[in-house]
Amino acid sequence: MLPKEDLLQSVENRETMARAIDCAEQAIKTWEIVAMDFLSPPELMEIESAFERLTEINMVAWGGYPQAERKRVAIARADLPLDKASVPIAALDIAGNFLFDPASHRDFLGAMLGTGIVREKTGDIIVLGERGAQAIVVPEMVEFLEMNLTQVRSVPVKTQAIALSELKIREPKKKELTTVEASMRLDAIASAGFGMSRSKMADLINSGDVRVNWKEITQPSYQVKPEDLIAIRGKGRLEVGEVQTTKKQRYRVQLTRYK
Repeated sequence: MLPKEDLLQSVENRETMARAIDCAEQAIKTWEIVAMDFLSPPELMEIESAFERLTEINMVAWGGYPQAERKRVAIARADLPLDKASVPIAALDIAGNFLFDPASHRDFLGAMLGTGIVREKTGDIIVLGERGAQAIVVPEMVEFLEMNLTQVRSVPVKTQAIALSELKIREPKKKELTTVEASMRLDAIASAGFGMSRSKMADLINSGDVRVNWKEITQPSYQVKPEDLIAIRGKGRLEVGEVQTTKKQRYRVQLTRYK
């Protein structure tokens, strides 16, 4: 048996972690690959952090394409091979004419959930503008959504399965920059990376709109470090790269911003 109580200590997403532990124990017992439903980035990060200490199991996460935010996890005994193909994932095309009634990510997600499925059965949704969207789901939901997802907003849609290779993925825009700061405070690094005033950044942090490594941080004085990922709702992500100390004891920080 796995050390369940130890693994559950100090985690935010206790229910999700408990399900992951149950799946891991099932994988050990049955010698089968066990897949969880889709996980949000904070849930996945906690599971990966907890499970990396376990020698009994192996796990792989995959969301259908390299930049996917929501991913499923496949878990198996440590002596069984695992790769991305071990993670059961399917893709759907949701086609309609949205020229006169544009639909957002929220609209497509709402229409999918309106059929009666739960959020955990859906991965990322890729909005294609006036042509509709593509969605990543668990395979067992494909036939159900093909039959029941027939309208988004006021627009009739045709929902059908497509190959993962047909996903229309756009590479995120990337900008490299360097800043020199007196400290590694979150408000200082993030304001430089996102090109806004430090006071406005502090307001965003205080209001809960900023996450570091997918965890909500509400203290502007929080100290960031190399390889941290800073995300602001609606504004993209910022990756902290190499940090060097200058002769004047300031910090020269390499940053990569993704839009």
